[in-house]
Amino acid sequence: MFGILNINKPAGWTSRDVVNRVQRLSRPAKAGHAGTLDPLATGVLVVCVGPATRLITYVQQMPKLYEATFLLGRTSPSDDTETTVIELADAPEPSLAEIQTQLPQFLGLIQQRPPAYSALKVKGQRAYKLAREGKEVELKSRPVEIYDLAIDSYAYPELRLTMRCGSGTYVRSVGRDLAESLGTGAVMSALTRTAIGDFCVGEGLDIEQLSSELIETNLIPPLAAVAHLPRLELSDSQLIEIRHGRRIPTHELGLTPNSPTELLAAVDSRGQLLALVQERRPGMYGAVSNFC
Repeated sequence: MFGILNINKPAGWTSRDVVNRVQRLSRPAKAGHAGTLDPLATGVLVVCVGPATRLITYVQQMPKLYEATFLLGRTSPSDDTETTVIELADAPEPSLAEIQTQLPQFLGLIQQRPPAYSALKVKGQRAYKLAREGKEVELKSRPVEIYDLAIDSYAYPELRLTMRCGSGTYVRSVGRDLAESLGTGAVMSALTRTAIGDFCVGEGLDIEQLSSELIETNLIPPLAAVAHLPRLELSDSQLIEIRHGRRIPTHELGLTPNSPTELLAAVDSRGQLLALVQERRPGMYGAVSNFC
């Protein structure tokens, strides 16, 4: 098997649970997901199967769309309702206008502190494991990008936001930091990832009904993971060269010299992904990842 699955993850399942289910049904092919969803969260979980696991990085780089619900006037160690929630005494009740005035500071490239309960590693251990053991976890802020942030509805204490963001963004942290800017706290009570790139929740498969047959008939061509890359159609003889790890002169591909960092999606006459290629040395193209 070689392709991509769009799974609509239900609440209560970990991302690893989903991958394990796919792995069992697609053996001996490997499987891996392209972006964790917490057990609380639902929605799009992209799972790459077989050699497509080498394309996970490219899916992770796609913009993500979320619908999130927060409860203001509360805090928790995990910044969501998965751990003990504490209601703040005399917490202010910000108006809709006050919340709207704070949104612009969370747009664009910002510095964000990940939640203590996250899968990031601290000295070789997962942060959430240390936090569950009662150890203090200090994670450094890091740059993330938020393209769009809007209020869907607000009736204190419930605030619903829609957010479109880049890789590595923690939605819980956005709610926490937004609330802190208003002099209060917030915990995330619900989260749905409605899209990763062109992978939409409405087209997602039900993991509880998944079977080997459904996987085979619903595998999305791996080219979808690198649809943003320029395509290069290889002839049969060029395919043989790439398959054997040899390089092809730039002029034989009909290309002009390119930057060594530019990637191309090499396909056959049917549009099937064969390899990711780039200029490995001046005037010579070779495979970075080979799928043929």
